[in-house]
Amino acid sequence: MIQFFVEDVDFDTNTLSSVPTWLSSIVQSYQQSILEINYIFCSDEYLLSINQEYLSHDFYTDIITFDNRDDTTQAIESDIFISIDRVTENAERLDTPFLSELLRVLVHGLLHILGFSDHSDEEKNEMRSLENRYLELYFNLFHTL
Repeated sequence: MIQFFVEDVDFDTNTLSSVPTWLSSIVQSYQQSILEINYIFCSDEYLLSINQEYLSHDFYTDIITFDNRDDTTQAIESDIFISIDRVTENAERLDTPFLSELLRVLVHGLLHILGFSDHSDEEKNEMRSLENRYLELYFNLFHTL
């Protein structure tokens, strides 16, 4: 089950009705299943406080992903926090539509949960390639800009 929540920001999640189907299909392509994924859309300040409290980082970020599985749980259980402020600013800076940038961040967090990392340049390139592939899939199946 994929759910959307909003904290400390004005954001309409109704525009994302096709997103759970898209994300679920990605998870299934890796032969994994979902117990629960909660996407929490929030402000920069809200996410900064999470970054400080749980990761001891004192900087803004667009996403923080928590894998809540324990050793006995195989199905994905996660909380993924996304700053709508960061996504908006990044979309403007990159001159890309807000929806494209939001979807990129959504799938980026999911890829982390699926085991992908982005610490090295090679890993970053692989993740970016996967993000692009899944964005293309989304827009081919569900939406056009």
